[in-house]
Amino acid sequence: MPSTTTSLIERLDRLLPQTQCGQCGYDGCYPYAQAMARGEAGVDHCPPGGDDGARALAHVLGVPALPFDRSRGAHKPAQVALIVEADCIGCTKCIQACPVDAIVGGAKYMHTVLPDLCTGCELCIPPCPVDCIELIAAPVP
Repeated sequence: MPSTTTSLIERLDRLLPQTQCGQCGYDGCYPYAQAMARGEAGVDHCPPGGDDGARALAHVLGVPALPFDRSRGAHKPAQVALIVEADCIGCTKCIQACPVDAIVGGAKYMHTVLPDLCTGCELCIPPCPVDCIELIAAPVP
């Protein structure tokens, strides 16, 4: 891949929120950046980036700005997962679902979220069989 394309992909990837949530239709932010650089995806696919993110991506690509596609999800303030540890049964399903390895714990032991690593992607919530995962506002750095 030519270095100018690699440089463009990296610029686009830096503008994305790094939630790795897949709401854009790709397996993460970097694959979405690659698709945009190839002209295969529009700038409006990222709900976590919101309208501001879509504008920034459009600016880099030199294309008209579009609002983000709301059919892909809602733009939300930064959030992180929180496991209600007293309710956790240690099934490890949340660990397997986390794209950024922000959940730690052992089988049959309670788990916890490392908030500095959590992107708030919500992918850990559906597989939890006991609904012990909540989303809270991300701590302000």
